[in-house]
Amino acid sequence: MDAQSRGRADEIDPADQWVLNPRTGHYELRLADSAAQQRPTVGAPRRAPSAPTAPSPAVPKPRRGDGPPPGGRRGGRSRKGGGGGRRKKALLITGGTLAFLLVAGSVGAYLYYDHLNGNLSVTDIAGAGTGGFKKDQAINILVIGTDKRSGAGNEGYGDKDSVGHADTTILFHVAKDRSNATALSIPRDLITNIPSCPTKQPDGTTKEIKGTRATRFNNSLGQEGRDAGCTMRTVKDLTGIEVDNFMMVDFNAVKTLSTAVGGVPVCLEKAVDDEDSKLKLSEGEHRLSGEQALAFVRTRHAFGNESDLDRIKTQQQFLGSMMREMKSKETLTSPKKFFSLAEAATKSLTVDQGLGSIDKLTDLAGELKDIDLKNITFTTVPVLDNPDEPPNRKATVVVNQALADPLLQMIRGDVSLTEVEKQEQAAKESADADAKAKQDALLQGNKAPAADVRVDVYNGGGPKGSASTTLKWLQITKGVPKASNLGNAPAKVGATQLEYAPNQADQARALAEMMGLPASAMKMGTADAGAKTPMKLTLGPDFKEPGAPLAPPVPQELPKDVQQAQADKAICAK
Repeated sequence: MDAQSRGRADEIDPADQWVLNPRTGHYELRLADSAAQQRPTVGAPRRAPSAPTAPSPAVPKPRRGDGPPPGGRRGGRSRKGGGGGRRKKALLITGGTLAFLLVAGSVGAYLYYDHLNGNLSVTDIAGAGTGGFKKDQAINILVIGTDKRSGAGNEGYGDKDSVGHADTTILFHVAKDRSNATALSIPRDLITNIPSCPTKQPDGTTKEIKGTRATRFNNSLGQEGRDAGCTMRTVKDLTGIEVDNFMMVDFNAVKTLSTAVGGVPVCLEKAVDDEDSKLKLSEGEHRLSGEQALAFVRTRHAFGNESDLDRIKTQQQFLGSMMREMKSKETLTSPKKFFSLAEAATKSLTVDQGLGSIDKLTDLAGELKDIDLKNITFTTVPVLDNPDEPPNRKATVVVNQALADPLLQMIRGDVSLTEVEKQEQAAKESADADAKAKQDALLQGNKAPAADVRVDVYNGGGPKGSASTTLKWLQITKGVPKASNLGNAPAKVGATQLEYAPNQADQARALAEMMGLPASAMKMGTADAGAKTPMKLTLGPDFKEPGAPLAPPVPQELPKDVQQAQADKAICAK
């Protein structure tokens, strides 16, 4: 069954089942005891009966019921846990655009729990990624748009036999404090190394697919049987960013989601007539849905220098516009659009087991729902023409390290790319200036003897074994017998830090001199500590080895040549 037909109600418009509760001001599902409004068994066709068996109350309360009957789920899905005892319930979830907008759009609808679970496709990615996001840490979701021609009406696009490569890939990074997000596009023609990938097979076994050096990034999916877990591993090696989960969609996502939202506004600086993508539009503003929307995001010859890099910009403009449309009053007040978006989004998605239920997607949506569009930045891995190709055949690109390194450092360091966040950060830094000056002065005071230094050492993101190595170095090389190794820190830190009390300043100065810690790593508390209370040294990702200078601080500004655009700004394609 293709993505357009899964879970469809043939004769009932679910939006007609909504009523406005005057007490709460929210729309709720009208659940009558009629077969016409009973939840269908997932994967089975739904039938409308001739008449209801009981009248529906004017403002009903949500009804609970038993789980789906045995065997009700679609065959072939991989999911932990059974569904037999699961209750029917209505949940507030986030509708999406392509899968990426499922994450960022924050559009809610009360929907049948098991019905939407039945729409999702879930796959086991054999240990790739972290296995799930955490509420107190940054979130990294890899969104993969494949060129697989599955679904009705898609057979005529390009290579109809494509197994589905990583055609459009976006690493969506959400800040730890949930105030901002960065959407990093990765060019499909980027030359990179693909690592070895353990891949789950249909019979349940795991096959090790050998890595490939110096090949196109889009070969990380589909080629030689690679799954999305291999794309996740490739992204981690390429960017140094740990990926938590993935979402994957095909061509149908653009068509169904753009239609569900009522069309996506776009602006063109010139008329377009692209025979390959079948995009034909006049100069000016248009509202695109279905086939036209797909043609817009697929076109390579309509804008810029007719390359995949300019197509990425067009796709980012389209996604930003769809996000604005989903945030609009017209969408937020329409229960019909709510339902249509959630149906289209869940039918379009293939996810890993860490996001493999409406519960988990709802939790993710709750983490992201308050991010303002002005604080979401689209950007692309900076690249150069591949120097190994002849001048007359520039088909691939390589990473431009001079521009990519600071960009990736900022994402890894959880630094916002938006001007709004930079202004807020500047204000905070100004308020902290006096405290930093005092810390600098503290380094110039008296230092305690090494034998009097008490410190607990934690690894909060440094190389494996850093705490143990540092402990031995302090005790044996520097004569600090009162140092202790307490293993991994409760949470990772962005940079190495030494926490100490005001009456431990002489110990902190001594340890900072031994370790080569800068003033920025010194974090003084407000209350004095007990005589035998140790300081707390947490080693971060900037730590290399004991006594070595820490890695340079994370850049706070992007090089001016790095492409970026904020999601709240409308840009005309040219």
